[in-house]
Amino acid sequence: MREIIFDTETTGFDPATGDRMVEIGCIEMIGRVMTGNHYHAYFNPLRPMPAAAEQVHGLSDRFLSDKPVFADKADELLAFLGDSPLVAHNASFDFGFLNHELQYCGRTPVSMDRMVDTVALARVKNPGAKLSLDALCSRYGIDRSHRVKHGALLDAELLAQLYIELTGGRQIGLGLADNDISDTALAQMDVNSVQITKICRPARAHSASTEELARHADFIAKIKDALWLQTGSSL
Repeated sequence: MREIIFDTETTGFDPATGDRMVEIGCIEMIGRVMTGNHYHAYFNPLRPMPAAAEQVHGLSDRFLSDKPVFADKADELLAFLGDSPLVAHNASFDFGFLNHELQYCGRTPVSMDRMVDTVALARVKNPGAKLSLDALCSRYGIDRSHRVKHGALLDAELLAQLYIELTGGRQIGLGLADNDISDTALAQMDVNSVQITKICRPARAHSASTEELARHADFIAKIKDALWLQTGSSL
């Protein structure tokens, strides 16, 4: 199955108040394996970059001034996304900005049915744990030493590794043959319908031989003051 892991950088937290997307990074995965195919773009938000946002991702007004607006890249982005499921960390945030930009330039929003939220997956697997991307990378041993500031493509690459861990670990792609049976199908399988062939083997003899009984009697006879002789019991 083809899936797209993506991340965005923005001018703020809420597109409804005028915040815009300034960067998107997308990683293609097929069968939970990164293919090396990706999409990455910066966008001119046509508004000043707040200082607090610039401290997070390092994207300044000067850097973004010569970048295309989102509308100029929308069709290219949509072609890369295709109809694949879209995986993001705290996905409602990224979907909110993506769909706001699509609507702003007259494109159809992406269906929320395609959304896969790794925060929700992590909450189920790690109840009570910190759910930030940094914290989860540390928990699963994912190297993020090269992550000085947030970046959409870099964060998408880290998230792709985390998604693999959250959905079965790295050995998920090491099967010797294709397995089309999903976890759900296995969970729903009728145990009574599984035919189990039992191998019947002849019973092994466990009784002592005449020779073994004689050796045992000789051994017992050598025991002095045996308790069973004192109590009158017999062998």
